[in-house]
Amino acid sequence: MSHFTSIETQVRDIEALREACTELGVALLDHTQARGFGKARLEADHVVRLKGPYDIAVNRAERNGTYTLTTDWWDGHVEKEVGPKFGRLLQLYATHKVMQEALKHGRRVNRRKERDGTIRLTIQEGASL
Repeated sequence: MSHFTSIETQVRDIEALREACTELGVALLDHTQARGFGKARLEADHVVRLKGPYDIAVNRAERNGTYTLTTDWWDGHVEKEVGPKFGRLLQLYATHKVMQEALKHGRRVNRRKERDGTIRLTIQEGASL
């Protein structure tokens, strides 16, 4: 019996996701299998290799070019590492994507983590790097 659950997200940039994974201290591997409950495995375009017993499969959705994140949520292993519904992972993905785009357009980005865990980005227009 499979425990895997998929969530379609707005992830479109694998390199920004890779940077988010690095910040979380986990690896984003290409073309491998994600681990699930028992001996369950899921082939994936990319896999977020977590420290616990389960991983996150990252597969490109054919219809719109976004990526679907699929994992085994059983017993809270994944949630401990990336937050409920991938919250911390997706927050860091968005942070890195915004920073990439701002730098690409010659903007300077200041990043600050708030006490409540949110990340505040300040983008300065026309600032020299």
